[in-house]
Amino acid sequence: MDAEFSRRKLLERNHLRALYERSDARGVVQAGSHFGAIAITGYLLWQTWGTWMAVPVFMLHGILINFLYAGQHELSHGTVFATKWLNEWLGRLIGFVMIYPRDFDKIQHFAHHQYTQNWDKDGELIREPYTLTSYLLWFFGPAYWYSRIRRIFRFTLGIVTEPYVFKTQHDLVIREARMSLIAYVLIAAVSVYLQSWAAVILWLAPMMTMKFVHQLQNTIEHLGLSHEDNTLVNTRSTDTNPVMKWMCWQMQYHTAHHTFPSVPFWKLKELNDEIESKLGHEVNRMGYIEFQLELIRKLSGGKSEADYPMNEVWITRRNGTLDRVVYD
Repeated sequence: MDAEFSRRKLLERNHLRALYERSDARGVVQAGSHFGAIAITGYLLWQTWGTWMAVPVFMLHGILINFLYAGQHELSHGTVFATKWLNEWLGRLIGFVMIYPRDFDKIQHFAHHQYTQNWDKDGELIREPYTLTSYLLWFFGPAYWYSRIRRIFRFTLGIVTEPYVFKTQHDLVIREARMSLIAYVLIAAVSVYLQSWAAVILWLAPMMTMKFVHQLQNTIEHLGLSHEDNTLVNTRSTDTNPVMKWMCWQMQYHTAHHTFPSVPFWKLKELNDEIESKLGHEVNRMGYIEFQLELIRKLSGGKSEADYPMNEVWITRRNGTLDRVVYD
């Protein structure tokens, strides 16, 4: 089925235009509350460091930092603020914190949206099929952080191998990586000069250690779904609680987001409800834990993604069905 045809059938043009409306106020509330929560946990972590009370605070602080990527993602789409420069510069700040520079991430992510689930072109899928070992290394962070840090150094040396980064964009990502690396070195130099562990305690250690919680969202969105060019069958939404939805900037409504990526995060629930009403059934969805358990089961026994069909769903609710979306 043609994905563009499906999208055109889902919503009226005038209503869709209304859903595209941006809001500085909504963006300030979401970004402010997220950064505010990080400031609070950071203060508590600093005050309790060296005690057992620091352990849960450390974990929560790291989780909050990691989920800032949801904000970076939305800022790249330009949907957080009506004021364009706010989307760019807050995105740059978060990208620096996440060791995931904004310009490169935006290029990679737009390739992901344009070619979702295409092994050769999707910017977030160009990798070897997961085995259980490679998946767990990515999920818990070692492979993830290695790839992020290695890319910064590689770009700094002027080496860009990603096929979705056009040659005309090479100078952009190289310059961005070099500026980022200089800033990281300066932070390290100041930390050594002041004999301070603040950057490690309040930033790097919690962020890197707690990456696996954020990976619950990263991995559930497309893995184990069809590679057809249709967002209604190649993207998965997530059943979760309001706190997780706030922390992830409503990205759990992922099918709605991929189907209409210019709709702001705060309107995704409304959009999701309208899509499901139009379809007459729920979009494909799972909970975080049930997805991980099913994925591990499917990759156990020496199997990999390559052992499952490309154009079929192979991770879904046990005894569940995925409705096929067909228009006359």
